[in-house]
Amino acid sequence: MTKTALFKGKDYITTQEWTGAEIETLLEVSGDLKRKFKEHVPHRHLPDKTIFLMFFDKSTRTRNSFEAGITQLGGHAHFLTAEVMQVSHGESPKDTGIILSSYGHGIAIRHDLIPGEGNSYMREVARWASVPVINMQCDVDHPCQTLADLMTIREKLGNNLRGRKLAVTWAYASSYAKPLSVPQGLIMLMPRFGLDVVLANPLEYRLMPETLKAAQENACAAGVKFEVADNMDDAFRDADVVIPKSWGCLDTMGTKPEESLRIAKQYRHWICDAAKMKLTRPDTLYMHPLPADRGNEVTDEVIDGPHSVVFQEAENRLHTAKAIMALTMADGNIAYDA
Repeated sequence: MTKTALFKGKDYITTQEWTGAEIETLLEVSGDLKRKFKEHVPHRHLPDKTIFLMFFDKSTRTRNSFEAGITQLGGHAHFLTAEVMQVSHGESPKDTGIILSSYGHGIAIRHDLIPGEGNSYMREVARWASVPVINMQCDVDHPCQTLADLMTIREKLGNNLRGRKLAVTWAYASSYAKPLSVPQGLIMLMPRFGLDVVLANPLEYRLMPETLKAAQENACAAGVKFEVADNMDDAFRDADVVIPKSWGCLDTMGTKPEESLRIAKQYRHWICDAAKMKLTRPDTLYMHPLPADRGNEVTDEVIDGPHSVVFQEAENRLHTAKAIMALTMADGNIAYDA
């Protein structure tokens, strides 16, 4: 298949802005690139292309999937942090977008810790950039992670996910107040592809209202369920996939992130352990975007156990990142096997 040129220059800021057919193409290209990577087949779709990776937060999987991915595609990445850029001195997203566009072929941004900032910043850069802008995680969505999650689920359970239940739940962590974008991205994307989704979180750890609305609308449009629970047990019961992870309090993330950790201490029992997994179906998948807070979010018995697919999930971050870059940055059609 080769009908991919229409993606050139398209921003990838949230999955909401991509049609189901477009996301299917992303998944098909991801699968093709994964096969070629495993078989050592060259796939230099982006020779001499440059992408700028702007990080306002730390990263392992995202940075390395993009850096390794662009190299395997024949291009080159520039790793940039705020403190080494004039952004730290107040340079505008307009000026940044225009200048970086004139130097290369793509801009990718991670700006995820402060609600109300990251997504808006990316959109302002994209407004002025003449190259595609890719969201490596913002305050609203993590579309690179959720695409890899969907790829992993379909590899394990097949493409027809109707009747399957996904539990997206908050879990206790003591390390730091994590962004809300992973659960928000999951509840928005997964109903579109046939999964019944249950979200569970303590009252203080609510998600952005606009993402809850989008999740409900997407579920209605797809003819599936989106439900909200106030405990892990109800979410886990009869689930086919569970993704329990921590996130911070929406009201304090941008001002007092330590408050999220203080409040969280009363919910230490929100942990994915063997007892919780017994509530799920026998062949349930345990997933986590990593890094997991072992002993708090999840026990070693679960994350290292037979239900866990976290390392396959993490590996798929490489292949999906490559697909996003290849489709949006290539000069012409990309030949791939669906």
